[in-house]
Amino acid sequence: MMDYFSMSDFSSSKQEAQTSRWPVPKDSVRYVVPEPILRLLATHPLTRELYPLAFGHYRKAAGHHMHREHHRDNLLIYCTDGKAFLNVAGTPYTVEAGDLLLLPAGASHRYTAAPDDPWSIHWVHYTGPLAEEFGHYMGFDETTRIRHLGRQPRLLVDFNGLLSVRQTGFRARGLIHASNRLRQLLAAVPINADETSQARQAELDSLHSFMREHLEERLTLNQLAELSGLSPTHFATRYREQTGVSPIQHFLHLKVERACELLDSTSQSFADISRQLGYDDAYYFSRLFKKVMGKSPRDYRHTARH
Repeated sequence: MMDYFSMSDFSSSKQEAQTSRWPVPKDSVRYVVPEPILRLLATHPLTRELYPLAFGHYRKAAGHHMHREHHRDNLLIYCTDGKAFLNVAGTPYTVEAGDLLLLPAGASHRYTAAPDDPWSIHWVHYTGPLAEEFGHYMGFDETTRIRHLGRQPRLLVDFNGLLSVRQTGFRARGLIHASNRLRQLLAAVPINADETSQARQAELDSLHSFMREHLEERLTLNQLAELSGLSPTHFATRYREQTGVSPIQHFLHLKVERACELLDSTSQSFADISRQLGYDDAYYFSRLFKKVMGKSPRDYRHTARH
């Protein structure tokens, strides 16, 4: 595994990287971005906010061990098989198949592949001004080092997308593309996390179908909670954890989406559209519409779109 604790500041004339001495087996891959390309990525307008330093895939990484006291980049690891023992700032963890692990800059750590069942991992070292913000966006913090995502084919596709840059002769354009594939990978983690529980996702899909079938009504939180067999408070809390918004807010957004469709495809007045969506008071719904869309229904209808 790459260890970049000795990397100098990017304003210097030379960037240094230090690899571990762990030998990479024939069926594994370690790709190190050359230092001249790193200097380009650190200044290029399409990559300077976030870019990879190294990435790879280790299969059954027997004997894989690393200890970093001064970690200056960010390391994302997705374990697909086996397990490893991890310690971050004195706190022990066990990493198993389906776990996504983030070791952020500044976090001293060490990890060792389990001797009897060594982990298989996809990994990427990365840096840039947006790295910390992406860490929070993915749901990691000082108390959450690991997120259990289970088997996520889409995440594997994103990791393998980074590896597709191999055998291109370290072309800058290929690595600019890889940098933006990295951004895509990190941005998709919360979406993958939302899909970790098939049962809960099926329940959510059923609830959303019910909402779409009852857009003409004014559903209440109590009515929606009854569908899930939960108290309104528990239901609202769990729904927000899964989606990031309240159930009533999502229902309103569905109504506004439908109103936009009708404004685009029909000549109906907004008063008629409001009544179809359960609002006798068109002025009230117009205010809600503007709050969501940032413009009034009238302005929306008369905005030129192609």
